[in-house]
Amino acid sequence: MHVVSLYPVLMTDDVSASAAFFVDLLDFSVVFETPWYVSLASGRQELALVDRDHPTIPVGHRGASSQHLLVNVEVDDVDAAHERLVGSGACEELLSLRSEDFGQRHFIVRGPAGVLVDVITPIPPAGDFDGMTVTLDQAATGT
Repeated sequence: MHVVSLYPVLMTDDVSASAAFFVDLLDFSVVFETPWYVSLASGRQELALVDRDHPTIPVGHRGASSQHLLVNVEVDDVDAAHERLVGSGACEELLSLRSEDFGQRHFIVRGPAGVLVDVITPIPPAGDFDGMTVTLDQAATGT
């Protein structure tokens, strides 16, 4: 089997408002839209949203949301993204902008339906983390 695509689908009670968050604040584009499901893309990255009460959600799971989920969004300029999301007052900051020794400069905001959105720009790892990072190309080829 060869996986050709993998993307999260967030269950939400307000598909339109959730989509607007990713479109307006993180520059995603709508690639498919119904009142109960929206597929978004940013370059080759995909994300979808589904109404948490839709019949395609298995019985026993309907009505749930994607709360307690952490979605990483990697951007080219985390400081500019921080200003756009937090500095403008558009989002509630849950973790302040910081640089981490494990190789990330990032912050976390509350996204739609209680989803945590971790906005990240990779930076060189430091200390004990230096040299631990493997690229996706290296992982795919085993080099």
